[in-house]
Amino acid sequence: MKPLIIGIAGGTGSGKSTVAHRIAEALTPASVAFIDMDAYYRNFVQLTLDERRKVNWDHPDAFDLDLLVTHLGQLADRKAIEKPVYDFVQHARAAESKHVAAADVIVIDGILLFVDERVRDCCDVKVFVDTDADERLIRRIRRDMKVRGRPLEEILDQYLTTVQPMHLQFVEPSKRYADLIIPRGGHNVVAIDLIIATIMRRLQGQPT
Repeated sequence: MKPLIIGIAGGTGSGKSTVAHRIAEALTPASVAFIDMDAYYRNFVQLTLDERRKVNWDHPDAFDLDLLVTHLGQLADRKAIEKPVYDFVQHARAAESKHVAAADVIVIDGILLFVDERVRDCCDVKVFVDTDADERLIRRIRRDMKVRGRPLEEILDQYLTTVQPMHLQFVEPSKRYADLIIPRGGHNVVAIDLIIATIMRRLQGQPT
């Protein structure tokens, strides 16, 4: 049987990863593979580190969407892939890749997941995680300082110059393509439970 591909979109810091992991935990014993759209950033190795810092990473053109669509197609055919690994400190693709085995369910998350029609068409279930902008900004600051080692000034400058404008131009409008919307972020237990029930029915071949 063809794997079920679940796409989870939403703004930066919306709680997409929290939703993805809660869904995966609830789908046991089905096997689940995780794909993060951020791994598919283009590899601008021809640029200096300072130039790479200035790239608009929140625009659809920053992603290697051809490779992403190819990999989703391979997973849909129950074939393993070698997923890229992205170094967010160096703003470049790492030398190593990550082996992702075929699975019953593929969960992919990303801010611009529903912007490209080809990627949307790969997703059997499309979920949008909707969270207030101030909460998303706070989460992004904490994550980028702790995990990616970025200074506060750089985080805020990037947010104001690219993250916020690109959210309004691309991310927010893509919400209309979602099958299900989770308001108030990744801790909305009621909404997540409803989504899990819908996915379980799909896995069992029942009408949703």
